[in-house]
Amino acid sequence: MPQTSSASPATAAPAAAASSRRWWTLTAVAIAQLMVVLDATVVNIALPAAQADLGFSNGDRQWVITAYSLAFGSLLLLGGRLSDLIGRKRAFIIGLIGFALASALGGAADSFGLLVAARALQGAFGALLAPTALAVLTTTFTIPKERARAFGVFGAIAGAGGAVGLLLGGFLTEKLDWRWNLYINVFIAIIAIIGAVIFVSSPKREGARPKLDVPGTILVSGALFTLVYGFSNAETDGWDSPATWGMLAASVVLLVAFVFWQRRAAHPLLPLSIVLDRNRGAAYASVLIAGAGMFGIFLFVTYYLQASLGYSPIQTGLSFLPMIGMLVLAAQLSTNIFVPRFGPKVMVPFGMILGVTGMLLLTRLTLDSTYAADVLPALMVLGFAMGSIMPASMQTATLGVDRQFAGVASAMVNTSQQVGGSIGTALLNTLAATAATDFVASNLPASPEVLADAAVHSYSTAYFWGAGFFLVGAILSALLFRRRGHGVSLHNPEGTAPAVAEPVVAH
Repeated sequence: MPQTSSASPATAAPAAAASSRRWWTLTAVAIAQLMVVLDATVVNIALPAAQADLGFSNGDRQWVITAYSLAFGSLLLLGGRLSDLIGRKRAFIIGLIGFALASALGGAADSFGLLVAARALQGAFGALLAPTALAVLTTTFTIPKERARAFGVFGAIAGAGGAVGLLLGGFLTEKLDWRWNLYINVFIAIIAIIGAVIFVSSPKREGARPKLDVPGTILVSGALFTLVYGFSNAETDGWDSPATWGMLAASVVLLVAFVFWQRRAAHPLLPLSIVLDRNRGAAYASVLIAGAGMFGIFLFVTYYLQASLGYSPIQTGLSFLPMIGMLVLAAQLSTNIFVPRFGPKVMVPFGMILGVTGMLLLTRLTLDSTYAADVLPALMVLGFAMGSIMPASMQTATLGVDRQFAGVASAMVNTSQQVGGSIGTALLNTLAATAATDFVASNLPASPEVLADAAVHSYSTAYFWGAGFFLVGAILSALLFRRRGHGVSLHNPEGTAPAVAEPVVAH
């Protein structure tokens, strides 16, 4: 008896230290994820000032955004697989350093070409960093209750990062200079690098070192590049552009070739069993659809607040804070209470229905609407919607995946979100532009009042179609997710592969 009691504290101390180390790991991963997510919107706010400073044309300015999204979207699966091959800690630190250096290069750019090149480099290192961050989380948190909390935090950041970017971008542009929207990443990355060096563990590799599927990498990178480029081209040149349809057709051909190759490859880049699993497939589809629907919130609400209501960039960013608060609240309630009790089959469709409701509330906005009475309720509903969708979907998307494929499975989450954003950008922008043109044509002469009403009408059209995206997501997620007790459970993942379930061992 004396021996047993004296040994208990000695066993408890390392366990408490390991648990503390995991939460510090989450902090480092969350900082890195926030940097990648907010960068997608923080540069948007700085774009007019950068254009005035560097003197590039309206036709060229889209490349500051597109260069990032093309590199990021097309290299995500490669980045995820590289993290499996070279080790997640090493890949995480390389991604952070590369992203910081690319951001510094962009902030110091004295020409349009250098700025675009820096943005492309940001996208390339972001494609390594984003899936690695999620893979680190997946393999670090194996205790069900802790895993739920960790993914609640991660999902909240993934959903709220865009709004944080709007707020930070407005502040930096107004108070400092547009270049600080890029320089700020250097300071964020330094903090994350220190945290990664100290707290992120390096798991021991078991078995032979896996090999990179070069043909599969080329096929899927080309497919994702042409897909994102096709939708980006549709946004700028329209759906009747040969380049748009040519790129989208090429993407389909390359994706089909990729699938055929994965079925016969000895070392597949993305084993088809990962995406064909019913729960994981439903999770990837939910992230894609939510990404497409969410685009309407940030883009068109930003235009409405600034162009129609006359808000400054800082005021616009502050206007999104209540939505962020609701998103964080919903993410914590969802992962700690509702998902363990009801499962993703209930929570994801519930979030999608809330998304439909929030979008329909936004369709009621007019030039006479006020923020408190009309905009705020819709944003709070949408924040709760995203907080219900994203954590449950992200956690399900990486659950039960063998450790050696955790990176590429995590990359599929980011790929789904990126492709969804590209689809949402092209479709909603096209629909909004068409609605504005038709409104002006039916209300000639085109006075300033008519043009202002046409803009609000175009936003309402985008919100309506955004509601349609969420409705499709609600139906698909309700049909595809398994009922609780069928397959791997989120709150008790005993069905996970042994390679995932075992704790991470540091060197």
